[in-house]
Amino acid sequence: MLIAVTDHAADRYRQRVRGTLEPKREIATRVAAGREAGRISSGRRGTIEISDARRPDLIYVCRPERDELVVVTVYERGQDAAVPRRFTDALERGDHRGAG
Repeated sequence: MLIAVTDHAADRYRQRVRGTLEPKREIATRVAAGREAGRISSGRRGTIEISDARRPDLIYVCRPERDELVVVTVYERGQDAAVPRRFTDALERGDHRGAG
């Protein structure tokens, strides 16, 4: 299965995982590994969420298409998140002032 990664997802990934030169390739590899390991759950609005096999707190939100998954964003679960979910949620609502 082909895995495509949006620029938005790559930006979110770089905020959470430091030191990567090719975030889209790394995301695709990690999503494939999570998918193969069965780390899949249903998300909102027809998306699926795949948790990272090495970092279970790192979640990839994917939109299934015909023969591919499109990774649309990345977020972290838990209290020790590099970028707390409330900031991602604020952006989804269109509140670009931040949640704070």
